[in-house]
Formats: sequence, structure tokens, C-alpha cells
Amino acid sequence: MFDKFRLKDVLAQYKEDFVVTQWGNERYKWEAIKCFQDNWDINAEDFPDMLSNSLSKTMNLLASMNNFPRRMIKKFAKMSPEEVRAMFISLFDETRDVYERIDEFKMKSSIMLEKYGNGAGQHFQYENAISTYLWLRYPDKYYIYKYGEVKTVADELESDYRFKKGAYADNIRNFYKLYDEICEEIKQDNELVNIFKSQLTDTCYTDPELRTLTLDIGFYISRSYSKVNDSENKAEWFPQDYNPGFSEEDWIVLLNDSNVFTTGSLEIMKRLKDYGGEATCTQLSIKYGESKNFYNSGSTSLAKRIVEKTGCPVMQKDTENSKWWPVLYMGRPANNDEEGSYVWKLREELFNALEQIDLSKISLFVQSEEEEDRGYWWLNANPKIWSFSDMAVGEAQSYTLYNDAGNKRRVFQNFLDAKAGDYVIGYESNPVKQIVAIGKISSEQDGEKIFFEKLEGLSTPIDYQVLKSYPELEKMEFFVNPNGSLFKLTKGEYDFIFDLIREDNPVRNEKAIDSYSKEEFLDIVYMSEEKYEELVAVLKNKKNIILQGAPGVGKTFSANRLAYAMMREKDDDRIEFVQFHQNYSYEDFVMGYKPVEDGFELKYGVFYRFCQKASNHPDKDYFFIIDEINRGNLSKIFGELLMLIEKDYRGKKITLAYNGLSFTVPENLYIIGMMNTADRSLAMIDYALRRRFSFFDMKPGFNTEGFIRYQKSLNSDTLNELILKVNDLNEEIKKDKSLGPGFCIGHSYFCGKDVCTDEWLHEVVNYDILPMLREYWFDESDNVIRWESILRGVFQ
Repeated sequence: MFDKFRLKDVLAQYKEDFVVTQWGNERYKWEAIKCFQDNWDINAEDFPDMLSNSLSKTMNLLASMNNFPRRMIKKFAKMSPEEVRAMFISLFDETRDVYERIDEFKMKSSIMLEKYGNGAGQHFQYENAISTYLWLRYPDKYYIYKYGEVKTVADELESDYRFKKGAYADNIRNFYKLYDEICEEIKQDNELVNIFKSQLTDTCYTDPELRTLTLDIGFYISRSYSKVNDSENKAEWFPQDYNPGFSEEDWIVLLNDSNVFTTGSLEIMKRLKDYGGEATCTQLSIKYGESKNFYNSGSTSLAKRIVEKTGCPVMQKDTENSKWWPVLYMGRPANNDEEGSYVWKLREELFNALEQIDLSKISLFVQSEEEEDRGYWWLNANPKIWSFSDMAVGEAQSYTLYNDAGNKRRVFQNFLDAKAGDYVIGYESNPVKQIVAIGKISSEQDGEKIFFEKLEGLSTPIDYQVLKSYPELEKMEFFVNPNGSLFKLTKGEYDFIFDLIREDNPVRNEKAIDSYSKEEFLDIVYMSEEKYEELVAVLKNKKNIILQGAPGVGKTFSANRLAYAMMREKDDDRIEFVQFHQNYSYEDFVMGYKPVEDGFELKYGVFYRFCQKASNHPDKDYFFIIDEINRGNLSKIFGELLMLIEKDYRGKKITLAYNGLSFTVPENLYIIGMMNTADRSLAMIDYALRRRFSFFDMKPGFNTEGFIRYQKSLNSDTLNELILKVNDLNEEIKKDKSLGPGFCIGHSYFCGKDVCTDEWLHEVVNYDILPMLREYWFDESDNVIRWESILRGVFQ
């Protein structure tokens, strides 16, 4: 059920906009169905060709900046047409439950990725893409599912259906039910139906059941339907107690300094001003083009250049990941109806200064991909002379048109043809031979130099041999004649390379992220507020910390939530979790050669990739969590990074032996290790590493306010008595010279229950606590027998 009056308001607005804007922008949906219906033949002899033709008009329904389901399913079909044919036969089997079919298609896509993905990171066949296939095949029954879209529709129409992240099956089924109900109401609106039918052409599917019209109205609600913002819900602009101290005149001087405000920086300023002076990076990306990271990292790099140029004060980086951007903006969390997570507003003096300078030559919109005057380039870096890895994201650098002898660079005309705004593929030559960055020409040549800036460093570089293996690139200028520095790419070559990059370096998916507070941490971690503040302060100061304690004190549980609390949001994309073991090596952690079919290939480890990822977002904190840190050979695993993880060496560069590239551990990366102090089989941690970490003792939290609240909520006399006995046991363990505080029984054995039963408590005593005591006192059986009697006596 939903509020039908609210739907009528929506339909009234939709009818006003339909002919003027909506139909022209969205007609391709009906054309996509017509194309699919005209071409689909499950028994086609050339299945890959038939599939390609069927999906040829789906446009952004099956492809976007960081999502490539159409290309991947076509690739799978070429590699194994009969397997993909069977996948679609099963998907289109209407005798089976719809979600079972969707889930099966996902599972089989994962298998295809392992077999034919050639190292690709994703298959992109998820609920959105698979529901699109169903809609194309049965347009009178199905719609296209998008979680964010349907949740907005349900909220806007005050529906009884609920949509929760991760509840895929329930979400899919509720989605179809909700849209079926909306469709029935739409059919009653004769005026709308007549307007719609008047626009149909022979290239469009007739949509007799109005399912696609319903789908389009859902899209309209989520993207265009005007909502009244409740101004009382808007957060106060942050920061209130900081100002860089620039007047309008100061900003005008800086705006005219091309070393500070590069072309990319001025594009950000012009677009933010055009948007009204305040917007999220997502809103700017949607309206004007470029990735969200272009605006995020570009603003951070600009602020750093301003500070370096002027020496103005900066925010102390202790809240909101806000050291740099407040130089330019005020900020606040985005409201529910605003795309993105955080809104930036131009400082008043900067906004006024922008009014007074000429920005007519600065592009407001990114040129569309169809524009022929967009240039695409391949730039070689000789790592013996300079390296893309030495550049920070957003940093600009010049490249001379003439070599040291005064002679023109090879293919000199390319340097003359390159224009501001052209895209650049950043390649490192011998001995690296990999694509390592994406960049952009920031300023045309001035007769002596050309200027470019780094937009993104690749966490997983693309190897020369991989590129060379594709026939689509065999006529690329660099492959035909590799002598030179700057080579022209066709748009098709650039797009192909960019897709290869995105397969292994996917752009972070935009999704709503739940906030997380210190209070939430303390409510479930069972640590005192004083200890929490101490823990955060130590980690911020040292950058590296090890949580040490006996089993059951919540080390692993706490580490993840500590990261949430410091980020102030539950952003799992900024957390990486690994577990060390005796066979874990530098090759797993940083990089190393791994066997492939015809030899060995350099593979990048989890820590290397995560550092590159953090470097691409310098104004956000990232957390690398290592479980069982003392189980690995730490010197062997970290290698030369022992120096770089140290706080004073963060941001410093060294050259890695394996690939010859510069590498740095970024300042915005925190390392949290966990260590079991009760395991006698493990050696003490390496002293070279010990001095680079702070050590924080995790103790049983039986006496914390949070655990006491939890204990009372269970209302169990048996539990209360058992906790008293465990506290007594811990006191004895502390006093035992062969054990000590690091061997105490932790509180987590008693956590995670809504209802407390004697049977559960029996299990905790018999299968968790007593086996541990037998190990602790393996040569003092009397102690074990005594405590066995005491603990089991609680249940008498």
C-alpha cells in the first residue's frame, strides 16, 4: 500500500514535464525494448552476435562510468556462448521464482568471471543488470530494479513496503509488488495514458501494460520530482571557528595565479558557482561531468597549493576529515533528498571574487564523448628521470617540448595538438612497462612546455603485455612506433584502455552511508569513554597501533568499529582487513611475481593497492586492519615498508625493488593490528616493528556501563552469578605469576544474545572457558578441578 494522493501529485507534475523534457530524454527505454524484441532469438546460431544486437540500444541502462554489465556479458558470450545461452534460458524460465533466477544468474556470472575474466575484478551482473534483462524480455511484466531509486519512491509515496540494504530477496519481491500497485493506479489516469500514446513512434515498444511508463515515473520521482526541504533538518555549516583569512582582493590575486588555480581548479570553481555556490561532488559530477574524485581530490590539492603559496592557517585534522577543504568551503552533511554525502559551499569572499574574474574560457560542462575535438593521449614517463608515482593526485607538472640537447621531441606535432581538457593515459616505460595513472592536459603548450595533472593513480596498474594481447589496440600509435613521449589515441582506443583500467580499478560505487558515533561505539564495544578517547588519541598520534589482549576481549570486533567511529560513518570501502599467518609474505602484502600460464607475472599485494586507493582520496581517512599480526614474519612481510609506515616517514617516497616505481604510505592511512597475549606458541613481536607501533591493552569489559546495561537487559540470575565467578577467576589469573592480566577471560563470550538461557551458559563454560583453563594450568590440575567445580556450581 502507498499514499495514492501523493502519487496523484507526482503524476500532475510528470504530465507537465512529459512532452517538454521527459519523453525526449527517456524515449530510448521504449526503443531499447523494441530493439531487443526484434533481435532476440535464444536459438540463434551466432549467439554472441545476436546478444550484441539485442542489447545495442540499451545505452546507460547497461553501462555507466564504473559499471559495465553489457560489455562483460558480451565478453562472456564470446568466450563461451553455450554457457551464456544456458544462463539466459534459465533466467527467462517463468515457471521459477524470480529471485531464485536472479540469484542463480549472479552465481553463474561469478563462475564465468573466474574462468574467463582474465583477472577482471567484477562481472557487473547484479540485480540492476539482471532485472534489466528480464524487463527487456518480458516488458509487460517486469521493471528495472535499482535499490536507491525504489527506496526513494517508497519513501516519497509513504509506502508500507520496506527496503533494507543487503535484503536482496525481500527487496526484489517488494519492488515488483509496489510497482505493480503503482502501475494499476497509472492505468486509471486516462489523460496521462493518452499523452503517452500520442508520443509513441514505430521505433518504440507500445507498452500496452504501461510497465515501462511506470518504471519511468519511478525514475522521475527519484531524480526530478520536487521535494520540499525541511530547513530545520539542515545541519549547521562547518567549521564555525576557522577562516583562512583571505579578502576578496586576496582571492582575485590567487585566482589569476595559474600555478595555484590550474585549469582543472577553475573548472571546479566555475561549476560550483554555477550550481548556486553549494553542491556535493556527486551533484557536480552528474550535472557537469568528470568523476566525483575529480572534485574531491582536486579541491584538496588546490587547498594545499594555496596554503603552500600563502602560509595561511589550516584546520587541525581532528574532525570530519577536514584539514584542507575548509580553506575553500564551508560544509555540512547532505540531506536525504540530495545526491551525495556532503555539501560544500564556497566561502563568501571566494564566491564574490569569482564574480569579478573572466571565466569565459573555462569549460562549464565536460565535453560529451561524441565531440570530435576532445583529444586523447598516451604519455610515457621514464622512471629513471621522472615518474607518475611521484605525483600526488591533483598535482600539475610540466613536460618540455624540447630535449636537453634543444631538439624537438619525437612526434612534435602531438605536443602542438594537445589541448587543455584532453585526457591522458599515464604509462611508465622500462623497467616498469605499465599504465599507472590517468591524467588530463591542464594547459596547452606555451612554446616551451605542456602542462598536465594527475587525476588518479591506479591501485592495480595495467601491464604492457596485457595491452599488447588485444587486437583492438594493435594499430595504436605507441605500438606502431614506440619511439617518443606523447602519442595520440583514438577515442575508441582510449575507451578500450579505460574499460580495462576500470575492470581492475573500479570507481567506488555511490551509496548511502550510515553515520556512526562515539556513543554507538561505546554502546557495543564495552569500553569506558575515557579509554576510548585515549585509544583514539594514541592512534591519531602514532598512526599505527596494536590492540593486545587475551581471547574474548573484543579486539577484532573493536578494531572495525574504531575505524567507523573515527570516520564518523560506516564506510567499509575505506577499511581493508587481512589476517597474518606463518606463510604470509611480502609478495602477498606488497608485490611479487606469481606463476601464470606461460611464466611469471608481477602481482600487486593488498597493502600496495590499499595505499594507492587511500592516496587517491587524501582528505579521507583509511584503515588497514591486521588480525593476528604477531603470527607472521613481520620483517619479511613489511620489508622496506618498515620505515615508511612510521609516522615521521609518511608521505616520503622510496623506490621499490620489484617494479622500480616510487612508493609511499599516505598520511591518511591508519594501521590497526590485533595480538593475542595468551598464545604461548607465538614469539614476541619484532623490536624493529614494535617501536613503530603503540600498544593498547584490551581488558575484559564486565564492569563497563555498556556491558552492565546489556547484562541487565538479559535479566538472568544465572548470568549475574556466573559473571561474578568469572570476575573472581580473573583476579586469580592476574595474580598467577605464570599468567597475569593478559590471560584474563574476556567479556565477548557472553555477548551477542537477546535471550539468555542456562543451556547457552553451560556451553560457554564447558566449551570455551574450561578448555582455556586446562591450557593455562596444564601442570596444575588442582586449579582446573577447583574452578570447574565453582563455575559448574553456578547451575546447581
